[in-house]
Amino acid sequence: MEAKSMLPFGTRTFVMGIINLTPDSFSGDGLMKSSAMAEAAVQQAIRFTEQGADILDLGAESTRPGAETLDASSELERLLPALERIVALKLNTIISIDTYKASVAEACLQAGAGMINDIWGLKHDPQLAGVAARHAVPVVLMHNRSHAKFLQKSETLGGRYVGTTYQDLMNDICSDLQESITIAKTAAIQDQNIILDPGIGFGKTVEQNLSIIHHLGELRRLGYPILLGASRKSFIGYTLDLPVEDRLEGTAAVVALGINNGADIIRVHDVQAMVRVARMCDAILRN
Repeated sequence: MEAKSMLPFGTRTFVMGIINLTPDSFSGDGLMKSSAMAEAAVQQAIRFTEQGADILDLGAESTRPGAETLDASSELERLLPALERIVALKLNTIISIDTYKASVAEACLQAGAGMINDIWGLKHDPQLAGVAARHAVPVVLMHNRSHAKFLQKSETLGGRYVGTTYQDLMNDICSDLQESITIAKTAAIQDQNIILDPGIGFGKTVEQNLSIIHHLGELRRLGYPILLGASRKSFIGYTLDLPVEDRLEGTAAVVALGINNGADIIRVHDVQAMVRVARMCDAILRN
């Protein structure tokens, strides 16, 4: 299949709005609390599009530290009703599916999704790279060294990783991501469909997350667009000693510095506010 056109990276910062079809999202915005989950997702998709989102990222399995995994059948039961209704709206956005399972990705791409966001960088399900290649869609390869033994939880601030070590943080992340790139290219995923994510919060301490933001530009050596997903995450909460509902300003600071340091896409919960941050940054940096 011929590769589909991707976003014109380098022209501006693109915004990915998070739509959580989960009961236990760390950010507290899961739509499973609603008896009309699909309708709630549709309304959120419309609102995010009106607020300036370029991509809508639908996820049905919580990726918060310590969350329970979901089987593919249950994941699709949550995803497909909302996805099909959002696709039918013909919004001017790309619809991304936040999954690491090949069967889920296949069903959602057939239903009209146009992008895959894999938190395990194609290393969890060996079939996923082939699915992305056959459909010729963009795929986000995220860095992830999460391990339960390093997880520490706080009732008010959420989960964080402690004691995780790297020989050289940014070099190690680049090396791990290069492995994901090799998997992608071996499966015939084209270069223009590869996006990299440093995996903020996934197997990194608070200090390591802060360092990644500061040194984000080092990922440029790999030659691919960068997605930054730091919205409302616990490293912001632990830095500011604030619960998830009070992390807007912290998120805005991270987004602004991330854009300055090379992020091409920002993945966020608060679309309207972060679109404004991104546009202001672009006005300064791309003048």
